Amino acid sequence: MSEQTLTHLDDQGHAHMVDVSGKEVTTREAIAEGYIRMLPETLAMITEGRHKKGDVLAVARIAGIQAAKRCSDIIPLCHPLMLSKVTVELTPEPEHNRIRIETLCKLNGRTGVEMEALTAASATALTLYDMCKAVDRGMTIEGVRLLEKQGGRSGHWKVEDR
Repeated sequence: MSEQTLTHLDDQGHAHMVDVSGKEVTTREAIAEGYIRMLPETLAMITEGRHKKGDVLAVARIAGIQAAKRCSDIIPLCHPLMLSKVTVELTPEPEHNRIRIETLCKLNGRTGVEMEALTAASATALTLYDMCKAVDRGMTIEGVRLLEKQGGRSGHWKVEDR
């Protein structure tokens, strides 16, 4: 890792919101993923539409979108952003007893959208847990990470194992 400073700390080590007013407005995009592992019966109940609470995947997708839009309310030093696009894709993986979550956030702005994409993936997984906990308390949320980001001064970054 190259020598870098933590951008959310000032010279005295105090937390602060980064001043992005001097940054150039560019198109910025981030993609994140996460997984929620569950019992095969729970996954079947979700994918077959047998959950008494209704369309579990639709509710989780909306929760992820809402979370991306409200990221600055959850993460203290994030800037409130006017997102132009948020997607949440949910892919059941029965061979692994899990659902894969992939989120994308995009805007034209002065700061990146990595936290929004990660927050969307996390909230989606948490919503899936919340909706199914009555039948499967042992579900695990795992592998939430940034896959790719574009835009801004640092340019394009992509995880190497993707």
